[in-house]
Amino acid sequence: MTEEELFDLVIPPGVPRSVIRTILEKYDVELVERSQPLYYANMNGDIRDLLAFRGRKEVVQEAEKEMRDLVLAFIGEE
Repeated sequence: MTEEELFDLVIPPGVPRSVIRTILEKYDVELVERSQPLYYANMNGDIRDLLAFRGRKEVVQEAEKEMRDLVLAFIGEE
């Protein structure tokens, strides 16, 4: 039995907890920590532990679209 390949969708810093919670409730993904080097502002290569959604490719792609829409809606409400 071969294991299904899983993919990570790194959650950008600043994504509201309500958005993360919605994605976790709606999609078959797991919340994981992932070390990621950052290359913006004063973080030229600094490694940070970021959150990510982990799941099947198709599910992660759908979750990414919804996360983007939810963040844009959140920004528009401010």
